[in-house]
Amino acid sequence: MPWRRRRGKVAIGVTGLIPNRFLFDFEFPLRYRAAIPTMDGRLAGWSDEERLPNFGSLDGRPSFADVWACWSETGLALAVRVAGKRRALQCDAKKYWTGDNIRLCTDMRDARSNKRATRFCQQFFFLPTGGGGRRTQPVAGVGQFQRARENAPSVPAERIQVTSAINPGGYALEAFIPAACLSGFDPVEHGRIGFYYIVEDRERGSQYLTVGDDLYWNVDPSTWATAVLARLATSVRPDAEIPAT
Repeated sequence: MPWRRRRGKVAIGVTGLIPNRFLFDFEFPLRYRAAIPTMDGRLAGWSDEERLPNFGSLDGRPSFADVWACWSETGLALAVRVAGKRRALQCDAKKYWTGDNIRLCTDMRDARSNKRATRFCQQFFFLPTGGGGRRTQPVAGVGQFQRARENAPSVPAERIQVTSAINPGGYALEAFIPAACLSGFDPVEHGRIGFYYIVEDRERGSQYLTVGDDLYWNVDPSTWATAVLARLATSVRPDAEIPAT
């Protein structure tokens, strides 16, 4: 998938102390789908066109999850597949951040100069299991940002759709966030949004789009990437810079 380096950052210090991804502002197209893929945990409706870029290779970090996302006027959809696990999932709906979980952050104004979350910033979390009376159902919810300037309007968790399929080597998860649950969602007037995800695994560690916990993604939206709500994947400008392989 093509991506564009918008602006290099300048860092002074010993090589390796600052993650390579922190030195870039990333921008990528988020594919438009008139019909969102069916949410059944099977991942059958997704293609490589919706696969999110893997920037972890810039830091030499191996990936253990495949992540897809797309949008339509009805909202945002996300899909994740984690493979290669040897241990059972550990998910706690009350303390979602402590176990296997996925988090998606959005800023519907893509205010790159903001160092604190605004009312247009939201953090959604998803667990492949841990919900229901027997704690075997997938879970979706909304988390809070630390030190936010203003919190987004509350979103009832039951309005977020989430499905999952557990297998011996991992799991697949699909989620859909309706447009009414996305604070400030306006693809016509605001076609560029702040975008971030992190997949946390008790066994494999964490896989994230731009920066990890050490650079405070959960405080500072300027550390996220920019997703362009593109109707065509070719909407990235021809002068886009592609990293050498």
